[in-house]
Amino acid sequence: MSGQSIFEMKVSRVYPLLLHKVERKGRSKEELDTVIQWLTGYDMNQVDQEMTYGEFFENAPAMNPRAGLIKGKICGVQVETIEDPMMQRVRWLDKLADELAKGRPMEKVLR
Repeated sequence: MSGQSIFEMKVSRVYPLLLHKVERKGRSKEELDTVIQWLTGYDMNQVDQEMTYGEFFENAPAMNPRAGLIKGKICGVQVETIEDPMMQRVRWLDKLADELAKGRPMEKVLR
């Protein structure tokens, strides 16, 4: 990633990485899109793929009020202890994608 901040990366670069993670474990694009819509309110079919990931979370139409229920570790860090609200949102989505990839039932992923 050559030092580029995750917040500066385009959605068009990050989304395929999330999609690859879930598809290689047998989950679908539609399931990932459902998780993203639950968390952010975005319909991924209408998202400007050229916006930055920071703008994606900053301008999310409807962050889910239940997102605070997302707990656990991602990249060795407890998501509930992340102090930067923007980074916490990024990690929430990472955590949900991980749970989806690990085969967790959708109703549990969506809390």
